[in-house]
Amino acid sequence: MKLLFCLILPLSLAACGRHADDYLPGYAEGEYVRVASPVGGTLTRVFVRSGDQVAQGAPAFVLEQDAERAEREEAVARVRRATAQLLDARKGQRPDELAAVRAQVKQAQAAYELAAADLARQQALIQARFIAPARLDEARAALMGDRARVDQLRAQLRVAQLGSRADAIAAAEQDRKAAEAQLAQAEWKLAQKAKTLPQAGAVTEVFYREGELVPAGAAVVSLLPPANIKARFFVAEPQLAKLAPGRRVLLSCDGCGAPLAATVSFIAPGAEFTSPLIYSRENRASLVFMVEARPAPGDAARLHPGQPLEVRLAAQ
Repeated sequence: MKLLFCLILPLSLAACGRHADDYLPGYAEGEYVRVASPVGGTLTRVFVRSGDQVAQGAPAFVLEQDAERAEREEAVARVRRATAQLLDARKGQRPDELAAVRAQVKQAQAAYELAAADLARQQALIQARFIAPARLDEARAALMGDRARVDQLRAQLRVAQLGSRADAIAAAEQDRKAAEAQLAQAEWKLAQKAKTLPQAGAVTEVFYREGELVPAGAAVVSLLPPANIKARFFVAEPQLAKLAPGRRVLLSCDGCGAPLAATVSFIAPGAEFTSPLIYSRENRASLVFMVEARPAPGDAARLHPGQPLEVRLAAQ
């Protein structure tokens, strides 16, 4: 009997060793996407419920938007006002104002022509010695004054047609850019009050109900896309050399049906559950390394986070 026990024990230990090499304990893990708004407010509408299978881009929830709509309308009015001021700065004076300046130019030109004719008459009278030479100086002075008046009004007409100075136009352009930036900010805040689902997947939880106040940045909906489900298992230190990123493994679980193929995507750089003692052949086998493997999104839907898994290495 003792001899039979001694013979069976080594065989059993060997069989257990082979099973340990073939079977790696693990569990399913999910990376959740928490949909939140960076702007707080009262929750007015929720479009999803826990357990729903949703598509990418589907509406998730809406927060109250009254304040943001008013802010956007104010920003739109500021943009219109700044644009009008810029256009006005680039234009010259109004047509009626320009017509008044042109009339003044004509009037001054007529006065100048009259002064020139008077000067010619004065010169003829002086040559005939009918008037004193001093009258000629007065006529020349009047002609020069009328000429200067014509030049002045013509310069004013050119300025009236130019519009504002370059610095004033540049300042008006900056005011319009600032108003447009405020409008973009207001539209962004308004858009953040209505969130859509960034990926397709299953809604795992809804954290708030309609009518509740949602703080800024607080998640309202938790979403689990199939691509974010992975297997997490632990490998003893002697078996670590058999694994590398890209290695295929097979996942088995209760109720999963046929084993699922997965690909190793991550191997922890450090060991877990290690002994603080100096490593030896005896305690080195207690080192385990966390490994993650990702199945195809279509197969990942068969797994549930927290579900125990049996992981086996697939044939190379």
